[in-house]
Parts: sequence; structure tokens; C-alpha cells
Amino acid sequence: MSGVARMHSVVLDCPEPKALADFYAGLLGWKVADEEEDWVTLAADDQTRLAFQRVPEYVPPVWPSAKHPQQFHLDLTVDDMAEAENQVLALGAVRHEHQPDEGRGWTVFLDPAGHPFCLVTG
Repeated sequence: MSGVARMHSVVLDCPEPKALADFYAGLLGWKVADEEEDWVTLAADDQTRLAFQRVPEYVPPVWPSAKHPQQFHLDLTVDDMAEAENQVLALGAVRHEHQPDEGRGWTVFLDPAGHPFCLVTG
């Protein structure tokens, strides 16, 4: 089955694209593929892309809340949750106080710009 288009990249709004790209590069092990003042793109070896764009007066999502909703989040698979949690915290993530599926293999974090993401045991 072929679609109309192919995915180019997922783009996150943020106040500082380079800083957030550095966080995700450390988290995912991806390399910077393109860097401008207001835009940074990371790419995996298969050219899957995650990009970051500067947004003036950026307001981070608030989860779980409808006032500034998360709109979307990334689920990232890890082999060892405890080790991965230590590593993402060292990179600058924050473990969210609200954990809706505590003990079920999902842990919610916030990246340095406030976007929620989940680590999921593989």
C-alpha cells in the first residue's frame, strides 16, 4: 500500500533549538544533520528526522491539563528503565510527578523545553 507522502520529520517548537537538539542527540544517539539559528535537525542512520524550531514567546505544554495541552509526545523504547532514567535525568530531563501507568512499563518525563515523552520498556 503506498501513501500520498513520506514522512520527512517531526518538528518540536521550543525556545532554544540547539539546546533541545543537544538533549535529544544525547538521548537518541542521533547526529545533527542541519543547523541554523532558528532550526536544528537531527537524523538517525536511516535518515529518520527530528527537528527543533525556535518559537518566540514559547509556552510549554502542561500535562495532564487542557490549558496548554501536550498535543503529542514521543514514546521511546529502552531495555533497562532504571539505567535509562538515570541517563535522561543526567541529560536534563525531569521525571514528571504524574505517572498514570506507574509500574506498567511506562515512565513520563519532560524534556528541557517541557515537552512530555515516555520511556517504555522493550
